[in-house]
Amino acid sequence: MIENENLVADTARQIFTDLADPQTINHSSDGAWKGPLWDALAAAGLTLAWVPEQYGGAGAGLADGFQVIGVAGRFAAAVPLVETLLAGWLLSHARIRSPEGAMTVVPMHPGDRVILNSDGTLSGRARAVSFAREASHLAVCAHDQAAISIALVEAGACRIAEGRSLAGDALDAVTFDRTRPIRVAAAPAGLDQSSLLLMGAVARSVESAGALDSILTLALRHATERIAFERPIGKFQAVQHNLARLAGEVAATMTAAGSAADAIAHAESFDDAIFLEAAAAKIRSAEAATEGAAIAHQVHGAIGFTKEHILHRFTLRLLAWRDDFGNESYWAAALGNRMAERGAEELWPLIASR
Repeated sequence: MIENENLVADTARQIFTDLADPQTINHSSDGAWKGPLWDALAAAGLTLAWVPEQYGGAGAGLADGFQVIGVAGRFAAAVPLVETLLAGWLLSHARIRSPEGAMTVVPMHPGDRVILNSDGTLSGRARAVSFAREASHLAVCAHDQAAISIALVEAGACRIAEGRSLAGDALDAVTFDRTRPIRVAAAPAGLDQSSLLLMGAVARSVESAGALDSILTLALRHATERIAFERPIGKFQAVQHNLARLAGEVAATMTAAGSAADAIAHAESFDDAIFLEAAAAKIRSAEAATEGAAIAHQVHGAIGFTKEHILHRFTLRLLAWRDDFGNESYWAAALGNRMAERGAEELWPLIASR
């Protein structure tokens, strides 16, 4: 299993290195790099890694997919890889075959809800859906009066209002107005909108850990190369202190995200233990994104804020990812409520078991 995970991660890393170099992308004004990158990822089976072969995917394990997401985070490339992975995962649980091309998932926020009407159409509105206008299909978690259903919807059948994230990536509102899905099927027991949010939260946490690792590398390199008062700024105690803080944020995020990803990869259901792992990872990665972005820009000084420098490609996406699949405030409140419901005597055994 470890060898297989390394092979998948190495394949993803090679593709991103060859076709998604951050400096090259930063100098690109037309997005021409996206097509070759996506084609290479799809040809390698990475876009549908979580989809079993009988439903059109590569049949890789959850751990493999999280490895790919971590690599993607290290390059912070603006392509819907994570969204397509999640969409394929959701569709496969309803035994719906994944189509080719980019996909995204709906909804991506706790307060949004899509309704499956009695005539089989969908109604509702989802806010801030990543890459909705760049996706060919949407995987939708829908509610009816008694159950949860999973639907495959053609993006062109919906009304999409364009928006932008902090990083300038597509972040759109999607409206379903009696929209007819291509296919709809009942979700299996235990899979609902909360499960999707938990899975998405862990995916974003793993992606954030990768991006934080990259900004640490950038900050260390800059501190070594930038000379002030006849010596590298990395020799100054204040800068060393900041770099140590940044390294601590990176380590904490990688630990929390890695633990949550491993827990989901080996779990049979989204139980309280998974809730604890996923919520903690999202809270910690969001906090680290705020702190880490500030430290990295402080180390770089004014140059880090310029469009020409690649630092902003990572920090702006880190800050934008905090809100996807529930922000840290939502998960902190939800986690507190869940622990309170279990009672004081159950808190420590659950924490200690992780």
